[in-house]
Amino acid sequence: QFEGELSKSRLEIQEQTLKNIGWELHDNVGQLLSVANMQLNILSTQVADKVKEQLRESQEVLKKTLAEVRSLSKSLNSDVIKNLGFEQSIKNELDRINRLNFLKAELNIKGSSAENRIDVNDQTIIFRILQEFISNTIKHSNANNLEILIDYTDDELFISASDDGVGFDEGQVKSSSGLINMNKRADLINAYIELNSLKGKGVTLTLNYPIK
Repeated sequence: QFEGELSKSRLEIQEQTLKNIGWELHDNVGQLLSVANMQLNILSTQVADKVKEQLRESQEVLKKTLAEVRSLSKSLNSDVIKNLGFEQSIKNELDRINRLNFLKAELNIKGSSAENRIDVNDQTIIFRILQEFISNTIKHSNANNLEILIDYTDDELFISASDDGVGFDEGQVKSSSGLINMNKRADLINAYIELNSLKGKGVTLTLNYPIK
């Protein structure tokens, strides 16, 4: 029980930290990018025609950067996750990945949606587990495709996340901080997760969550 409360407290601290980072990105970094964009608008009226096209291209890059910063800030804020639900939050996360052209990401949902029967805090934890998997896929897998399946039954939520990347030796990552973090999060909501991989065969994460 003590270990459970300790893990819960750690996760609450992590969530608050992520929320603070999200606020900083949205309010401070986002504001600076907006100011830079306004300055480029002013500058575009004062330069020769031959450089206006280059300025317009810079403005487009800046607008896309601002949109991505705001999108990222939302994915870090658990309040947004609680308002949207984890289905839409996952979709938004995959849409962001697709826009950045890291890989092709796809979400499939089967069964009748039961997320309104899932505790909102549990939704956030499930989302963070998937976010950890997505982050590892982008950083380490060299994958071209990522697929997430959400499947509802009467008494269980089943999620599968898989990529077609280089894979890894399971024995070498059992003590990795990312996997430990995912397991601790799953334990808090009585979910079961399993990570399977072979070198050159991609990685698959499965999660089973009992719907109360």
